[in-house]
Amino acid sequence: MAVKWMGGHSSSILCLAVSTEGLVASGAEGGELTLWDAGGTPAGRLQLPGADDVTSLVFAPLRPTRLYSSHGETISLLDVRSLKEPVESFHVNEEEINCLSVNESDSFLAAADDSGTIQVIDLESKKVRRALRHSNICSSVAFRPQRPQSLVSCGLDMQVMLWNLQKARPLWTTNLQECEMGEDSPQSAGQFFNPPLAHSLSVASCGNIFGCGAQDGKVRIFRVTSTKFEGELEFQAHSLGVSQVLFMPEAYWLLTGGNDGKVLLWDISSDVGKQQKSPAKSPLRRKAQATASTKKDGNLHKVASSQHARVLPKLTIEHGEKVNWISYTEIKGSKRVLVADQTSSVSVYPLPEP
Repeated sequence: MAVKWMGGHSSSILCLAVSTEGLVASGAEGGELTLWDAGGTPAGRLQLPGADDVTSLVFAPLRPTRLYSSHGETISLLDVRSLKEPVESFHVNEEEINCLSVNESDSFLAAADDSGTIQVIDLESKKVRRALRHSNICSSVAFRPQRPQSLVSCGLDMQVMLWNLQKARPLWTTNLQECEMGEDSPQSAGQFFNPPLAHSLSVASCGNIFGCGAQDGKVRIFRVTSTKFEGELEFQAHSLGVSQVLFMPEAYWLLTGGNDGKVLLWDISSDVGKQQKSPAKSPLRRKAQATASTKKDGNLHKVASSQHARVLPKLTIEHGEKVNWISYTEIKGSKRVLVADQTSSVSVYPLPEP
């Protein structure tokens, strides 16, 4: 049963963020921004200028009193100790911003927008360091932990990209539709009507494993190896689009939220661990090998289905509303998942211990 945090907003909550000190921030339609204490009581409110929807929030990792918020094409820096007008604003994106990410060293801020552009701002010089591009809406961007110059991104062009700030072009690109739709693939017809538009990314604390959630309801896990990444695992997570993916601090626990109103917790540590011990036996490679060996027997669909079916959620939360954002925090030593949806309240659910 969810605990509801209420009284902070009058409209649908679109995004959440949690600081390293446990302060929770939420952003909603119409420029509403609210801070919450651990008890779920509003600790501060602000109406951002322009009344554009607050689409993304991120706390500075090393300076948790600094909160970056995107609203429209603007990024505002706020001081949570005195939640008043923005301390500073950046106007470098030409279209609505969908996602913000700050690297671990607090030196770069990335802002992905509807034009497909990721503007990367040097937070010391306050200037754009790089403008990286997708061919369609860029929905999510994330810096990799322990690698402050490296980031991954995804978009509605079905592309997942690996970047290094020293280069303007991606180091590696994967098209999710091409990965799924071989000429013999039984998924082809379904993929045509429900293409894997990529909605959300999250990088595990190791920095080498990241997950991507897409419109086809699947989650794909990738491993970065040097200047490229390769498929590690793929499974059907939701019956509708996956709107959010989030790695928890634990080793390879992944939270997902979907348009089907469910929030799921997955433990993929055994799958990732197998890859670490034996690079030749990653789940996607095993799937490919099994597929190749059974094509002539006409059992392609059976093999593919069994590979997808073997990953089961550790926890299923029937939230009931389309999920806009999920975040994670600890309250009085207990793990909690925070869920934002079409309503004006934040839902808080307990999570099991590892």
